[in-house]
Amino acid sequence: MADLEQQRRSGAQAVERAVAVLHAFDCDSGQLTVSDIAERSGLPASTTHRIVTALVRGGMLERADPGSYAVGEAIATLAKRRGPEVDIDSAAPHLHALSATIGITASLGIADGPEAVTLYSARPPVRWCTMQIPDDRTALDVSAMGQAIVAFERSRTRSTRSTKSTVPVPVTSSGDAWQARRRGYVVSAPSQGVTAVAVPVFDDRGRVVASIGVQANSLRLRDDLITQITPIMRSTAGRLRDVVGGSTRTASPQII
Repeated sequence: MADLEQQRRSGAQAVERAVAVLHAFDCDSGQLTVSDIAERSGLPASTTHRIVTALVRGGMLERADPGSYAVGEAIATLAKRRGPEVDIDSAAPHLHALSATIGITASLGIADGPEAVTLYSARPPVRWCTMQIPDDRTALDVSAMGQAIVAFERSRTRSTRSTKSTVPVPVTSSGDAWQARRRGYVVSAPSQGVTAVAVPVFDDRGRVVASIGVQANSLRLRDDLITQITPIMRSTAGRLRDVVGGSTRTASPQII
């Protein structure tokens, strides 16, 4: 029992030291030497070197300039999975106002890996049907809300998975993304009689963190109606800029 307790304490200490090494990179400098890391973490240089080597193998750190290290791709990947921060409680009134104005359900979505996730759908008080509710999760290159995020995120490198759905001109192509950015919104190709439109939602630093989407029967959501509602959608997206810094709830999409 004593040996097991000693092993447990040793394991916990190793984790704490690794965490201390990672926290050393919480600074303005993107690259640190082993000496820098040891000084900032308070660990001996030899111990720091062993931990850094292990973290490099795990992708948590990576070699930068000769003798220096930087945060690795694995950390960035894990950070992306946390998802953008969207205060749904504050966003909901804006979405309900939008849906009441245009007479179509307005939904809020974010990107989660290769998928677009619907966080919230606000139904209009009248003329509502199930066609207006997007799936909980869809591939980014199929969902209009996902395509809007892809098109307007300038430095996006997110990979998307292929699907059997028909999207004649995926917005993930550079030319189509440019076209979407020029007009300010994305229109998905009709699928099963449904057309979808989406606009990006930016945070106060100009980063795309979400999108607002509407979808309806293709016979109703035609070019003339799209032209009428997209300025209102973009105006709503602008008002959400101030409420995309709270907590995100993605466990189960809400339809209200």
